[in-house]
Amino acid sequence: MSSTPGELQAHLAGGLIPAVPVPFDSNGRFHAGAHESYLRYMSAQSIAGVAVWAHTGRGLMLDAETARHVLRDWRSALPEKTVIAGVGAKTADLNSEQATTLTVSMAETAAEIGADALLVYPPTWLREHQFCDELIIKHHLRVSQVGLPIILFYLYEAAGGISYSSTVLDDLLALPQVAGIKIATLDSVMTYQDISRQLQARHPDKLLITGEDRFLGYSLQRGARAALVGLGAVCCDLQAELIRAHLDGNTDRFLELSDAVDMLAETLFISPMEGYINRILSALVHLGVIPRSAAYDPWGPDLPANEFDKIGRILAALTTEAHVN
Repeated sequence: MSSTPGELQAHLAGGLIPAVPVPFDSNGRFHAGAHESYLRYMSAQSIAGVAVWAHTGRGLMLDAETARHVLRDWRSALPEKTVIAGVGAKTADLNSEQATTLTVSMAETAAEIGADALLVYPPTWLREHQFCDELIIKHHLRVSQVGLPIILFYLYEAAGGISYSSTVLDDLLALPQVAGIKIATLDSVMTYQDISRQLQARHPDKLLITGEDRFLGYSLQRGARAALVGLGAVCCDLQAELIRAHLDGNTDRFLELSDAVDMLAETLFISPMEGYINRILSALVHLGVIPRSAAYDPWGPDLPANEFDKIGRILAALTTEAHVN
């Protein structure tokens, strides 16, 4: 269901877009059975679509065969939903031209498989470049020539991204293929406030998508009209209802749900932050979606047993309060 930027906005507005993980076993092998179980689980959830190949799904780490397999399966499992593909490049031994070329190639592959839109990873290789701002814009312009709608990705530098100046943001948001921007500042509320204000004042036609797992409710209050979060990979109905309650002006329900979502986020998104993918997979184990043998992230830190147990207790508490099913 490919779309124009305007159609993409209409499909996503008011919705939850989970950034979905990929299950592996303890030997780092893709767990096909758990993946299929997760596809079935998500196909029944209250979501507007999914983001595949995002950081939660280790999009820049997957081998080409697994990456294609995963995206193809999500496209097949969600024929009426929006499938967004993260695109970027690992840059250890690449110059800026090579990194952009690889990003464009990844975008072309996503388009061939059937992705509806692209989430463009921040070009972190340009952080110290003499012509950083100019090359950031050129990078996105080249990706836009693939022809799919683009979602910009503002990832605060301290969280592993690159800081876009307000001028660069204005230029990026002016690109015709850009439908909106995902903002993920992790713990910089001021940065989120500044960018959301800029969008509201100068780019009201673009969709503000929150990526703020740790202050999801507040980010909606500050103008986000959709959520693309790793947190959304579990307990989808809880977060989808939070978004609806906000848009419907149901303040009491919104505040109640926001507390519940914060409880979940403050369990899964904690230090070490790279452990959040393992925690999400652990939550899926507790929810009965995947087996424990598939709850491994080959690129993340090992988690202590007490964290696995705590995740189970929090999910049980949310279930008791009828927030999770």
